[in-house]
Amino acid sequence: MKILVLHGPNLNLFGRREPHIYGTTTLAEIDGQLAALAAELGVELETLQSNHEGDLIDFLHRNIDSAAGALVNPAGLTQHGVPLHDAIKAMPFPVLEVHMSNIAAREPWRSHSIISPAVKGTLQGLGPLSYLLGLRGIVALAQQAAAG
Repeated sequence: MKILVLHGPNLNLFGRREPHIYGTTTLAEIDGQLAALAAELGVELETLQSNHEGDLIDFLHRNIDSAAGALVNPAGLTQHGVPLHDAIKAMPFPVLEVHMSNIAAREPWRSHSIISPAVKGTLQGLGPLSYLLGLRGIVALAQQAAAG
């Protein structure tokens, strides 16, 4: 079972960017924690970080027939990524939205996600734990979908 992890714009700066909001954990550390958990859960993980919406969409399209689920942190595309929203809706597998911070507790313009209506659920505000709980959740959802 293959699970995708998509990290949106500027997330390559985790650990450096606004540590008072996102903490000091780097993206490489998050990916390492996810890889360890994926091994424990017996699933294959394929990750991509891009500062370009089209790259994230292309990644979903390339894996449309081979992935069982996806975690997406749309980052700055959360409020404006209509093409990403549409690509997620086109996927035949479950997708969860994750955020390190609680977007509802930040600036008012951040609190609305146009991605949320396209996904099965959202985990936010838990730092790196949002990703780890998201991986457990997406694996469980993918297993349910496979069982019919």
